[in-house]
Amino acid sequence: MPLCEHRTASDVAALARPSGRLRAVSPMHQPANPTTDHRILSSGRPLVADVRDLSLTFETADGKVEALAGINLQIAEGEFVSFIGPSGCGKTTLLRLIADLEQPTSGMLQINGVSAGEARLRRAYGYVFQAPALYPWRTVEKNVMLPLEIMGFSEAERRERARRYLALVNLSGFERKFPWQLSGGMQQRASIARALSFDPALLLMDEPFGALDEIVRDHLNEQLLGLWDKTGKTVIFVTHSIPEAVFLSTRIIVMSPRPGRIIDVIECDFPRERTLEFRETPEFVRIAQRVRMGLRSGHSYDE
Repeated sequence: MPLCEHRTASDVAALARPSGRLRAVSPMHQPANPTTDHRILSSGRPLVADVRDLSLTFETADGKVEALAGINLQIAEGEFVSFIGPSGCGKTTLLRLIADLEQPTSGMLQINGVSAGEARLRRAYGYVFQAPALYPWRTVEKNVMLPLEIMGFSEAERRERARRYLALVNLSGFERKFPWQLSGGMQQRASIARALSFDPALLLMDEPFGALDEIVRDHLNEQLLGLWDKTGKTVIFVTHSIPEAVFLSTRIIVMSPRPGRIIDVIECDFPRERTLEFRETPEFVRIAQRVRMGLRSGHSYDE
């Protein structure tokens, strides 16, 4: 079993169900009196995620494996923050810690001023996995409605929300289709609609377009940027693609090889409305080069 198994479909139910917590790997050290205030950053925006000196070590049959070491990060409301780094650096693991699907070995992690576990119980975030994780025996509409069913929404409210969010991702008219009748890009859009169905303020996205061809990926990048602008959600996004990270983000977090450390934080002060042609501009190329240099230095750091 890999260090961080992607349970996908079962995780969808776990995130929505109060009793669905996965077993903790090891305890997390919390402050004696953790604050419950929604802190404000110097930018004037509320603090959504507060990560301080976070580390995670997995116990394996071959001994301990240090996955993350000394992560410090603050994310403000309305940001689009991307994690990028080499395979195995802990990007997905960090996202799963934020989602309360894994437990850190040490450090502090708060979402909206409360623990990740409490934030999950409050339905603070939606999660989009690497694979769409749609149940093949349920229609697209019923897949989107699944978290709402678990949360106890009425049938009328479930249908209205499914209709609204499928329209938001341009899937109106496909409500009665089954996942196998959709393209890969359409399946991921349905997965995004499901994550948005209960209107979380925070959207966690784990390489949602990584398995798609470049043309579809570019199209979905544009659609996601528009969706972020329309909804005002805070987005935390995992990717291996430098162009994708630069195109989408307000901030890029560059991570080193395992144990994952933050080696650079890059601000992307770009217009919110931008098209794919923006990737040819000097500003875009400059940021992409800095990300590339950070990834290279990270490999030197590990040696």
